Amino acid sequence: MADSLTPGDIKDLPTGFKGNLQVKTSPVVCFGEVLIDFVPTVGGVSLAEAPAFKKAPGGAPANVAVGISRLGGSSAFIGKVGDDEFGYMLVDILKQNNVDCSGVRFDPNARTALAFVTLRADGEREFLFFRHPSADMLLTERELEVKVIEQAQIFHYGSISLIDEPSKSAHLAALKLAKKSGCILSYDPNLRLALWPSPEAARDGIMSIWDQADVVKISEDEITFLTGGDDPYDDNVVLEKLFRPNFKLLIVTEGSQGCRYYTQKFRGRVAGVKANPIDTTGAGDAFVSGILFCLASDPSLFQDEQRLRDALRFANACGAITVMERGAIPALPTKEAVLEMLSNASTV
Repeated sequence: MADSLTPGDIKDLPTGFKGNLQVKTSPVVCFGEVLIDFVPTVGGVSLAEAPAFKKAPGGAPANVAVGISRLGGSSAFIGKVGDDEFGYMLVDILKQNNVDCSGVRFDPNARTALAFVTLRADGEREFLFFRHPSADMLLTERELEVKVIEQAQIFHYGSISLIDEPSKSAHLAALKLAKKSGCILSYDPNLRLALWPSPEAARDGIMSIWDQADVVKISEDEITFLTGGDDPYDDNVVLEKLFRPNFKLLIVTEGSQGCRYYTQKFRGRVAGVKANPIDTTGAGDAFVSGILFCLASDPSLFQDEQRLRDALRFANACGAITVMERGAIPALPTKEAVLEMLSNASTV
């Protein structure tokens, strides 16, 4: 495990959760897609206008696994890639970042997924996916590495693996096993409408496993989508339509403005950390890495509002650092970089 925490490190972590931090965190297992993102070599253009593209590793669950490891935590990834050059490249990158890949499978009959993504001049992200079908969609239940899931403290997942069979059945089986094993279930829907057959299918698919989670992270846009157009800034909308009695934590991310949090006992807002953005790709995944790293270190975070706020500020800083460099995985921060930013940071 890279950059493992030592007792000497603990005093440098944000006040509030450092006193309860275990020296070695239990594994966070991330389930879902890993793929190649092709990003234009210049900013502010549509995909059609891009003169050339640069390849980069992508896929939200894989980004989160790398992010946790880079912070000094323990992580594993479960998913499927093609038995091709891109698949081996992605697994090599995960391994180089000390992510356990014993749950990764290679498909000889399907290619590794590709996505072309750009941030246009109007600020909108544009996606074009090549999955017809791609290997990540073909993971089966019998290919699951059961031991990896059973040993996890936190099981983290998105919704993209719910779109098609057999990955949907594999996802549901993994979720059931994780719950039975006592894992904290962490859900980031990571809405990608272009991948779903219709908006209705996306809404139904995302909500089909909503009630099972312990921790949910959503964005303002996802609130609007899931509630059929309601105000994402209205606490009552979140509490009445999205919060569930069994939830330990629901987080609403607000980009550079920070995040809101809702638990059984309290709710509030933590301001963002100021940064000069270059590329917002992976900022949400970095945020998730930060909060799950803290949660793996201190599973009772939900019980103490100050400790939770400190952890969310740590997560906000993870996101802020990531936007200051191009690409998701290259930009994910170390714990030392986060602590340095927090010691010098001003809030939004």
